[in-house]
Amino acid sequence: MKLDAIDLKIVEALRRDGRMTKLRLAAAVNLSPAACWERLRRLETSGVIKGYAAIIDLDAGAPRTIVIVQISLKSHQQTDFRRFEEAVAKESAIVACDATGGGVDYILRVMVPDIDSYQRLIDRLLDPQLGIERYFSYVVTKSVQLETRSN
Repeated sequence: MKLDAIDLKIVEALRRDGRMTKLRLAAAVNLSPAACWERLRRLETSGVIKGYAAIIDLDAGAPRTIVIVQISLKSHQQTDFRRFEEAVAKESAIVACDATGGGVDYILRVMVPDIDSYQRLIDRLLDPQLGIERYFSYVVTKSVQLETRSN
């Protein structure tokens, strides 16, 4: 789907505030409510807008540790990538997994209650069937910017 300037304004406005009313959204992008609603439905139906989420202040809840992990696999066949990705999808502590080009195959964002929980997760991922050759762990000390943010 090709997005025009108004579509991009709608997406940006909702990225900043996904709870804004349709009337406020229409005013923000200079459209009538009916025209804005039609564009919004098209963006949702086409999958450009995949959903809406709450931004949670994790510091206000239970303690947690975030670890960024670089993963390199031993073998680079399609079946190796698929096997690893299927295993990652089953781990709820892995909140993001990106396949990358360059020096590593994947970058994971892991959220766990503590380092011990992280180590248990890594022990599961080091199953020989998953074929991890090496991994590097980086404990996050402060999150500076997240893609989804509120005003």
